[in-house]
Amino acid sequence: MIQNKNIFITGGAGFIANTLIRNLIINNKITIYDNFHRDTLTGSGFLHHPNIKVIKGDVLDQDLLTTSMEGSDIVVHAAGIAGIDTVIKDPVRTMRVNMMGTACALEAARINGIKDRFIDFSTSEVFGSHAFKSAEGDTTVSGSVGEARWVYAVSKLAGEHLAHSYFKQYGLPVVTIRPFNVYGPGQTGEGAIQIFIKRALMNEEINIYGDGAQIRAWCYVDDFVDCLMRCIENPKAIGESFNLGNARAVITTLGLAQTVCRVLDSKSKILFKPALSADIELRIPSVVKAEEVLGFKAHIDLEEGILKTAEYFKTLM
Repeated sequence: MIQNKNIFITGGAGFIANTLIRNLIINNKITIYDNFHRDTLTGSGFLHHPNIKVIKGDVLDQDLLTTSMEGSDIVVHAAGIAGIDTVIKDPVRTMRVNMMGTACALEAARINGIKDRFIDFSTSEVFGSHAFKSAEGDTTVSGSVGEARWVYAVSKLAGEHLAHSYFKQYGLPVVTIRPFNVYGPGQTGEGAIQIFIKRALMNEEINIYGDGAQIRAWCYVDDFVDCLMRCIENPKAIGESFNLGNARAVITTLGLAQTVCRVLDSKSKILFKPALSADIELRIPSVVKAEEVLGFKAHIDLEEGILKTAEYFKTLM
């Protein structure tokens, strides 16, 4: 159990971070460092908790990031640019924030002598467009130069290499996690399930970009954070990378839209639109390493997760 720790979370106002905060807030002090471009924190009920300290800042601000991190035991580096729409519109900022922001966070952690853990958020997209039961040691890919889709993956992959370099050269207790399609209550920004659910609840048209045959494995946020907590607590995790996902909750994008409509008894029509960019055709993780090293197994199936997520979004309507 994590307790009596000072925990520093970049991107701490975000969706996943707030589920993590819920697990840590009672027994620890938490510093949120975020520019609040996306904000789940304000509506979460944690913003004014006595164990929360909020610093509005940018991960590219090395000086502020370093001073803000002073006294921390654990760093969770969740800040980053994500979402294919955002990446396509602003590829330069995507590269700067994800690569240079990670460099700033790692250097701040080194300067402050972080002893317990530095969690680096990467992405499942490092495995490329066809990832079937991809294991942590499988070859990663960078995609074709000039294709907008791969800007995000390359920026995160560069951050991974740098994080593990800090582990090898400076002994920084790094763990890299690769999220596979995380969804759930509190999600903001882009993300197929939350968009489908919001539209289904209002019986609005659901748009699918491409032919809908893309295959994904979907992980409910509580399962994801359960594994994330194990990465923080378990000393065997240090210096390792882990796929965090649910290899059982596998479905096509069209099947996902149809399931959302069925589970929520929605009258939404499903429409097909041209693909925005190169797509990930197949993304299913191998989670054997997480089970063997961390004892983790996902428990929430897709239909249960859809219902739980829909109940949250109903409260906002």
